[in-house]
Amino acid sequence: MTNPLLNDWSTPFGLPPFDAISDDDFAPAVDAALAEARANYAAIVAEPEITFANTVEAMERTTATLDRVMGAFYALAGADANPAREALMREFAPKMSAFWSEVTTNEALFARVETLWEQRDDLGLNDEQARLLYLSYRGFVRAGSKLKGAEAERLTEVKSRLSVLGTQFTQNLLADERSWFMPLAESDLNGLPDYVVSALRAAGKDKDQDGPVVTLSRSVIVPFLQTCPNRELRRKSYEAWTARGANGGDTDNRAIAAEILALRSERAKLLGYEDFAHYKLETEMAGTPDAVRGLLMDVWGPAKSRAEADAKILEGMLHNDGHQGPLEAWDWHYYSAIRRKAEHDLDEAEVKPYFQLDRMIDAAFACANRLFGLEFKPTEGPQYHPDVRLFEVTRNGEHIALFMGDYFARGSKRSGAWCSAMRSQNKLDGDVRPIVINVCNFAKPAEGQPALLSYDDARTLFHEFGHALHQMLSNVTYDSMSGTSVARDFVELPSQLYEHWLDVPEVLAEFAVNAAGESMPSELLQKVLGAATYDMGFQTVEYVASAIVDLEFHLGTPPADPMQKQAEVLEAIGMPRAIRMRHATPHFAHVFSGDGYSSGYYSYMWSEVMDADAFAAFEEKGDAFDPETAQALEAHILSVGGTVDAAELYTRFRGRLPGVEALLQGRGLLDVA
Repeated sequence: MTNPLLNDWSTPFGLPPFDAISDDDFAPAVDAALAEARANYAAIVAEPEITFANTVEAMERTTATLDRVMGAFYALAGADANPAREALMREFAPKMSAFWSEVTTNEALFARVETLWEQRDDLGLNDEQARLLYLSYRGFVRAGSKLKGAEAERLTEVKSRLSVLGTQFTQNLLADERSWFMPLAESDLNGLPDYVVSALRAAGKDKDQDGPVVTLSRSVIVPFLQTCPNRELRRKSYEAWTARGANGGDTDNRAIAAEILALRSERAKLLGYEDFAHYKLETEMAGTPDAVRGLLMDVWGPAKSRAEADAKILEGMLHNDGHQGPLEAWDWHYYSAIRRKAEHDLDEAEVKPYFQLDRMIDAAFACANRLFGLEFKPTEGPQYHPDVRLFEVTRNGEHIALFMGDYFARGSKRSGAWCSAMRSQNKLDGDVRPIVINVCNFAKPAEGQPALLSYDDARTLFHEFGHALHQMLSNVTYDSMSGTSVARDFVELPSQLYEHWLDVPEVLAEFAVNAAGESMPSELLQKVLGAATYDMGFQTVEYVASAIVDLEFHLGTPPADPMQKQAEVLEAIGMPRAIRMRHATPHFAHVFSGDGYSSGYYSYMWSEVMDADAFAAFEEKGDAFDPETAQALEAHILSVGGTVDAAELYTRFRGRLPGVEALLQGRGLLDVA
């Protein structure tokens, strides 16, 4: 019987045949795909003549089957894990690391690339080809291709171990999130709004419990913390939430984090860098740790001042409720929600019915239609989970992409929200259109009820859809530079920029409707928009603190005890007592699940400096959907992937690089700067 992963996929849009794939198919398919890729690289090296086409372009094709198989696997492993898939993750991580180490330590292969690099001015390459050659050469060098002997062998060992540790960190975190829940008595539901009660009951069903439970899904625990009047229940659930990855036993991530930091430091020094931060930031827009620290500290001061002023007000509310002592972290969400209602007359229970998931999806699609002419039509095809929705994306009748939306939280899905491309756009061998996935963790409603989002949930949906647009509108030749294959501190620009369209009054007026089809009253709409920067001191402090700790972890000598280092950094910057890091070290998946955001968590804020300024380009035209500006956004940013340096791309779009003022103004912090 043939392996369905290795057959030609005659499915709609070339989707993986999820309905025919079993977990047992993956290991042999990966082995076969790796063997094919190795043979493809060997064929490149065997070519006597060295040309751009038979070397650099040929390398773009080497892993086509492997990419296809792993694209299907990673979709399943991240969004619908089970013990078999988790075991496969642990098996594949060192296998894939070893394979890529083979590639980057292949002296004959690197010699071909280096030869072309030295001859680059005489090859007659176009701009995109020249960029691909540059990135290929740089990638080999940064991967250690110039190392020899014991140093090369040690680097291979380090990278292999890091891949294993990253997988283990992720699985430990998922295990802690999946295993903990807090059963509630019916009396514990007193004072909670209906939408929270509904989410708690649904969570109980998901955990096979007879009654409501609090879980560690953000879409469950945050509304609970915002609305639960029982301080002890808030404390217990909050401490469980912040203890993920630090509960002792087999799932504890603290020693793993320490080993990861030590190995990253060793990796950087083997490659000739002062430390991992200098190595990592060399290829980003920021360029240096000093530039990153400068941005973060420019924002930290105003944010901390605002947060400390807010904390005094919330602590007064705590005391008025008869509680002694200082404001604690598990109090902030609760009293902040009460204060928001008092100051802005805005109650989440009043707002949430107008943010229906289906209508917010429609809103994201409608904005993409007005800006870029895209149309979205529900379609059918094999899915990896019944919750997944499929949409064909077209423009002027032409197929552009397949979009997959997987919106509801479940125990088999890792936390957070993300966008990935199961297949990336490229034109090397025909016009290959992408398959793009948005994965979120919204609370699933009771049967027959509409799924209701918080305002922040709706922003998350728009954020991830901005990433999806970056993938869908890509129009480049080479897969490795397609879509979101850009500098880490540039990749968040399209996603964070797209969030702005949720706040456009005409968008909310049309799509913020309740189950009866009634639009959000204009008075309530104005309250929502007026409160957009409410509690921004808290939100900015918890984020910037995480970004500063991440940076300091990777500068200089790696800490033997990351938890002690975390405490020292937070003390040095004067972290407000009642606020914790958004992601404490043992559950800081952005930084420790892989290298993606390591020494790079700042990138959300770096991109925000640009997104605030980029949306101002539309505002200056007096039209959030100005056609000329939208066309420029697609032409200079969304369609070009990594074919041009990020700073140059932004300058082409806006005529200049932005300053931090637009960010502070957008967060309502300019008056305390």
